[in-house]
Amino acid sequence: MERYAEYKESGVEWIGLLPVDWKTTRVRFLCDIATGDKDTVNREDDGAYPFYVRSPNIERINTFTFDGEAVLTAGDGVGAGKVFHYVNGKFDYHQRVYNLHNFRRVIGRFLFYFMQENFYKEIERGNAKSTVDSIRLPMLQDFVIAHPQTENEQEQVVEYIDRCTTEIDYLIADFQSQAEMLDRYKRELIANTITHGLDKSVSTKDSGVDWIGEVPTHWDVTKTKWIFEIVKRIYGKEDRDVLSITQRGLKVRDLESNEGQLAESYANYQVVNVNDFAMNSMDLLTGWVDCSPFEGVTSPDYRVFRFFPKKQQCHNYYKYLFQMCYKSRIFYRLGQGVSNLGRWRLQADQFLNMKLPQPPVHEQEEIAAFLDKKTVQVDGLITDINDQIEKLKQYRQIVIHDAVTGKIKVSEEQGYGS
Repeated sequence: MERYAEYKESGVEWIGLLPVDWKTTRVRFLCDIATGDKDTVNREDDGAYPFYVRSPNIERINTFTFDGEAVLTAGDGVGAGKVFHYVNGKFDYHQRVYNLHNFRRVIGRFLFYFMQENFYKEIERGNAKSTVDSIRLPMLQDFVIAHPQTENEQEQVVEYIDRCTTEIDYLIADFQSQAEMLDRYKRELIANTITHGLDKSVSTKDSGVDWIGEVPTHWDVTKTKWIFEIVKRIYGKEDRDVLSITQRGLKVRDLESNEGQLAESYANYQVVNVNDFAMNSMDLLTGWVDCSPFEGVTSPDYRVFRFFPKKQQCHNYYKYLFQMCYKSRIFYRLGQGVSNLGRWRLQADQFLNMKLPQPPVHEQEEIAAFLDKKTVQVDGLITDINDQIEKLKQYRQIVIHDAVTGKIKVSEEQGYGS
C-alpha cells in the first residue's frame, strides 16, 4: 500500500505521524453541536420519523427537529462514545444525544469514520476504564480530528473506506451465516437424536406429545415427577462455592470481583451437589439449566432437582434434553407470568407433569456419548469461524484507522471504485 512522501508529528500521541499537508483540528471548529429536547416518554411505536436515543437502537417519534446530514453520539448510556452517520432527512433526538452538523473544513462522512474508529477508544483512555459513564460537551468539543485539507482528498478516503468495509462486511455476514447454519444444525441434531434415538430403522410409536413426536416402540414416555425429585436444602453456612446459572452452564462465582448483584449473606442459599440439576425457572427466555460438576450453593429462587435414588438415569442425556427445552422454547410454552419483563416462569407443577422420552439407560448413554462427540466437532467449527470474524473486524478497524490518519495514501482510483 502506498504511503505519503513526507510525514510530520501530529502532536497527538494516539494519532502519531501525519502526512505533512494534513491538519489536526478540534471538533468545535469543524461543526456545530446541539442536543435534543425530547425524552424516551415522547417516543411513538408507529411514529413518522426516526428518534435517536442513548442506545444503539433507533426508535420512532411523530416530530422532527432536524432535517439534514448529522453525526450523532450519545452523551451517556450504552451508546456513549459510539457514533452514527445520518446522511440526510428528518429526525428527532434525545436530550442526551449530541448532534454534530453544519460541517466545515471536513465532510460529514470523513468525520464519522474518524470518530467511529477513534472517539470511543480515546474516551476510554481518558477515563482509564473499560466503560464510559458520560461524555461532557467540552470533552467532545476538544476531541482532535486529523484530516486532509481538501474536500476532494477527504472524499477519496471516504470512498476507499466505503468500498473496503463493504467487502469486509460481506465476508463477515457470510461467516456469520455459516456459524448460524452450524448452530441450527447442532440444535436440530440434538433435538432429533434426543427424541428419536440413533437407530433410524427401528419401529416407532406416537409419543402423544407434539414436541417429541414419534419415538422408538421400546422407549417409555413418562412424566418428570416419576424420574426426578425437586430438592431444596438450605445450607445455613457460607463455606461453599456460590454457583451461578449462565447460558454457558453452571459457574463458580467470583465473590471478590464485586461484579453483578451480590447478596448480603449466602447462608440461606440452597445446596447443589455434584450431578444435581439446577435451573433458572424464573426466566424462560434467558435462563438455563445444567447438571452440576461442582459442590456448592445457589440462589433459593432457582430449582434444584435430581434423579430418585432408585431410578438412576444418564445425567448427560437429560442435560441435553432439558437444555433443548430452553433452546426450542418448550419450557416457554408451559410458562406463566409477564414475559416482556423477564418474568416468564415455569411453575413446579407444570415442570413435574411435563412428559419426557425415557429410552433404556444404555441407549441414553450411547446418545449422550454421540452428542458429546458431534457437538465438540460442530463447536470447534463455529469457534474457527468466529475467530475469522474477529480477525475481519480487527482488519476493518485497521483499514479505517490507517485511512483516516494518513498511514496509507489513497489515490483517486482507489477512492472511486477501483
